[in-house]
Amino acid sequence: MRREVPFNKMIGSEEELRALVGYPSEIVTKKVVRYLDEHCRTFISLSPFLTMSTADKSGFCDVSPRGDSPGFVLVLNKNYLIIPERPGNKRVDSLSNIISNPKVGLLFFIPGLGETLRVNGKAFIVKDEELLKQMAVNGKTPMLAVAVEVNECFIHCAKAFKRSRLWDSSSWHSKAKLPSAANMLRDHTKLSDYLSEDLEEMLKEDYKELY
Repeated sequence: MRREVPFNKMIGSEEELRALVGYPSEIVTKKVVRYLDEHCRTFISLSPFLTMSTADKSGFCDVSPRGDSPGFVLVLNKNYLIIPERPGNKRVDSLSNIISNPKVGLLFFIPGLGETLRVNGKAFIVKDEELLKQMAVNGKTPMLAVAVEVNECFIHCAKAFKRSRLWDSSSWHSKAKLPSAANMLRDHTKLSDYLSEDLEEMLKEDYKELY
């Protein structure tokens, strides 16, 4: 059954949107490049974390985090980069989406820096042994990787980080106020036989297998 939309005023066209928001400046319009230049390569080499946006063939979207030591993303050349697929929860949402819809959006972060790097392109799931060996950690080679053919990339401004104070540790909540992943798992999965303490221990064990 379709949910009733609780909104009375919604934007229905780009013309209406532009009339309200306006248009980007010349520098914003011209900042997009179509390949990984030296600035993009440097940014990626210093980034330990990115988010990957994908969608299935019906357009249902998903965003997944990827992280490792800075430089974990291999820049093959000015047109291609490769992201190792480390052990996860085996849902493989991103990988499944890529098979049916290869378009991806990446957002690279550098701790302490407000600006981010956006990279959009076409993804492939690859298992070339020589490439995978270059991304091995602690003697463990990833089974798969996501290769991205770059279509566009550009620097994104720091306004969201300044508003959120994300890198300002004085704005962070105390650990006591943080959500409990174990409690969320227990309630969302309806696995009442598990205590939160049991799930916390399971998470600790799972986090030991990073590679």
